[in-house]
Amino acid sequence: MFAELITTIDVTEDWSLAACRQRPSITDLFFSELIPDINRAKGICETCVLVEPCLRGAILRREPTGVWGGQLFANGHILPQKRKRGRPPKVRPPEPEVVLPPGIARLLAERDGAEAQIA
Repeated sequence: MFAELITTIDVTEDWSLAACRQRPSITDLFFSELIPDINRAKGICETCVLVEPCLRGAILRREPTGVWGGQLFANGHILPQKRKRGRPPKVRPPEPEVVLPPGIARLLAERDGAEAQIA
């Protein structure tokens, strides 16, 4: 299983160029439960040149939580946004749509198709 995780890391990318690695003290921001922190982390990802490889790796590794490649992961799934704490409203506003690059959308579809065949 560990060998499978190693193969998901793209060694051709120079990960030292990642925007999240420019300031090492911001790691907690990417795993915070606070909505303003999550939005700041997504903003940092927007400026990064490695957004797509980061997101692809997170999907392949099935990251359980955090902001990866500009997307919020919770329980291994991509969420469009984190819901505020407290009681949900009686009339729920429509969920914003998650916009993914075509290659990532294709990867998710292939992964979901493979999981459906196993089950």
